[in-house]
Amino acid sequence: MDFDDTSQIKLPRDPLDMIIGQEKAVSIARIAATQRRHLLLVGPPGVGKSMVAKALAYHMPKPQQEIVVVHNPQTPERPFVIIRGSEELEKHKSLEKKAQGKVITPEDAPPKVAERLGLRCPGCGKMSSSDEEVCPHCNELKFRNRPQGTAFSDLLSQVFNVEMYEGPEEEVHVTETDKDGKEDVIVYQTVDSKKIRVIDGEAFSNLNELQKIKMSKVLIQLKRNAFVQATGASETELLGDVRHDPWGGMPEAGGLLPYQRVVPGAIHEAHEGVLFIDELPQLQKLQHHLLTAMQDKHFPISGMNPTSAGAAVKVMRVPCDFIFVGACNINELEGILPPLRSRIIGSGYEVLLDTTMPKNASNVDRMAQFFSQEVLLDAKIPHGDRRAVDEMIKEAEKRALEIDSVRNALTLRLRDLGGVIRLAGDVAKMEGSTIIEAKHIKEALKNSRSVEQQLVDKYGSIWKGQAKDDSSSHLKSSERKAEGYV
Repeated sequence: MDFDDTSQIKLPRDPLDMIIGQEKAVSIARIAATQRRHLLLVGPPGVGKSMVAKALAYHMPKPQQEIVVVHNPQTPERPFVIIRGSEELEKHKSLEKKAQGKVITPEDAPPKVAERLGLRCPGCGKMSSSDEEVCPHCNELKFRNRPQGTAFSDLLSQVFNVEMYEGPEEEVHVTETDKDGKEDVIVYQTVDSKKIRVIDGEAFSNLNELQKIKMSKVLIQLKRNAFVQATGASETELLGDVRHDPWGGMPEAGGLLPYQRVVPGAIHEAHEGVLFIDELPQLQKLQHHLLTAMQDKHFPISGMNPTSAGAAVKVMRVPCDFIFVGACNINELEGILPPLRSRIIGSGYEVLLDTTMPKNASNVDRMAQFFSQEVLLDAKIPHGDRRAVDEMIKEAEKRALEIDSVRNALTLRLRDLGGVIRLAGDVAKMEGSTIIEAKHIKEALKNSRSVEQQLVDKYGSIWKGQAKDDSSSHLKSSERKAEGYV
């Protein structure tokens, strides 16, 4: 690859093509996204397990369903679940629009209605703003001698010799009879100084239907991220919960109805997407619930705390049809439940990720690409020149030999190597350099050594370093020898 610095390297747009050295895992991830297969990724930290999962989600189609929990008037503790597609959502938006009625100009409204709303002068019949008490056309009070005047207002007018008048009404109700003799109530509302909203029988009908829909809560929105990470999730975070209500779910006392307190879990949020869990064995008994969700593609939400008001609430059959991507280290495989592994193998793949790749021209170019990607991901460090990249590749070769005992290879434990690039970028920035050079990589390698490595460098071994920090340093030499410190 011909470049002077890594800013000249053209990066791929597909996240799967940004994964370095894991061609097998990338190939299977493409299949999993298309065929909706589960994955178990096994390998040491820093080789790209989470990156494979995120890139797989990028290839998933956009979610098509919205999950709604609805109030159950007969049994509030058993709310309903409704799945709405894009068509139902458009219908809902149309319903909201129709429920708002239609907007007309004051000229199109009945004259008496326009007068009561303060938009038409009863004297000259010309239109003006409802904020103006005096008609700007004839200079007469627009609201004088209104039939809405009360006996009390008339009495005050006579006693104090002042003219009493009513202000404009915000809403006027008119009863009309259609040709079939059916009465229909029409409501006229002032929108602003130049417009009137008309709500007729059809709009009222839509309002009533809309009111029923409003007794619901969107649990999982249509527009959402297709990738959900649940690493280290608790039981409630993974499976959902029903919040406690100190008012016992009584709205009249300030409480919330049961459906309003339902909280989805990660398995529900991942519906139609990817659920990723690293350190999978750490879930322990929750693996059983995860297996059930994968098998049934739906899982109930109930209150997890037995002392909570939400304990009596349960929402049945909440959808959770997701692609599961689990990850763990090699020595943790035994911690995964056999039935869960069987489910993954039965409808998916187990992949052992590589820790090294051969050192050849193509892979050297991929390492240069990795350098450029890390700079862009960090967004706080400058790009590196060719010699800086060469220095990083030397370190990658060294680590492949030291850690994995593979010659003429490059390490794929890239998380630690990415840390070196960031440290080198920090050093360059502190020096005021606009480019990462080889000397900055070398300096970063010194600063990025682990504490264990630093102990060996300083004391010759880890245990000798530990002895220097021991709280029993006041012991006599003979006692220290007896305890094995020296």
